[in-house]
Amino acid sequence: MKERDLIAAIQARVSAAANPSLLCGIGDDCAVTRKNDTDVLLYSIDTLVESVHFDPHFHPPELLGKKAVSVNISDIAAMGGEPRFLLFSLGLPIDFDEQWVLKLSDGVAEACNHYGCTLIGGDTVASPGGVTMSLCVIGEMATEQVLYRHGARAGDSIYVSGPLGRAAAGLELLKHDMGGRDRFADLYQAHLDPRARVGLAKRLAASGIVHAMMDLSDGLATDLAHLCNKSALGAVVYQDKLPDDPLLEQAAELLGRESLPWKISGGEDYELLFTVSPHATKKLQELVAKTGDLLYPVGTMTTGKGVTLIRDDPSLQQREIPVAFLGFDHFSKG
Repeated sequence: MKERDLIAAIQARVSAAANPSLLCGIGDDCAVTRKNDTDVLLYSIDTLVESVHFDPHFHPPELLGKKAVSVNISDIAAMGGEPRFLLFSLGLPIDFDEQWVLKLSDGVAEACNHYGCTLIGGDTVASPGGVTMSLCVIGEMATEQVLYRHGARAGDSIYVSGPLGRAAAGLELLKHDMGGRDRFADLYQAHLDPRARVGLAKRLAASGIVHAMMDLSDGLATDLAHLCNKSALGAVVYQDKLPDDPLLEQAAELLGRESLPWKISGGEDYELLFTVSPHATKKLQELVAKTGDLLYPVGTMTTGKGVTLIRDDPSLQQREIPVAFLGFDHFSKG
């Protein structure tokens, strides 16, 4: 059973219990409940497991603590919300390194301060198999501004908010101990210390021109496929429109890899993926003109199904290839 199938099976077993305060349950970046007549609360939880999500041999504890918070708050950003409170559960081996844990906690505190949210509780337990961290973040925002995955429309332009594949490339450099810490600093940072795009997301949500949005955690192909499914549409992505990244190309050459798989299925980008009408292009450009944010139109929503990549070499025998659900799956057998 694949991860998305397991989630669907769980959802089918619990979705029957209707609650008038619940506006969105399983299936989006956050659950959404009504707070009052004008505002909603957002809830999300993420778990990081040693040897699955991080390697303590090369991931400094301070940066790991910051990352644990950032990747969770990225889900709040995906809806356009403001993070408010955080719950943190930590599983540790019996013989844990006290200094390592204190540095991890410093990173958590620093990230909470950066995003303006407050750690209000959690749990600590013994773990028989390495470090685990589960974080639940609670956010809020205006009801009318919430951006879901299901709002995309056929003909919408698909945008991403930054370079793709950097975290995957940084991870490969770390795994192979390739060095170049100054040369590839941005790639290393993308994996070790990502930042949630809260400010940009709030501006996009307030603009009223975005139809659907989510964050990029599992890779462009997989996350766009989720957005397509929720919106009952398909999508076409153009290779030649993916953000150019000379640093990524240099890392690919050094490792003897191609950069395209990192861009479409590498995961952990934590950029925003969103759709707007092509008629709103000028307004979108005006929105980011004063902030310096760079937005990249990478494709188009279609009336079909699935995600198709149009490769940039017209001589290829198979120029159009399906790429949905190529990202990380916890239960994939290969």
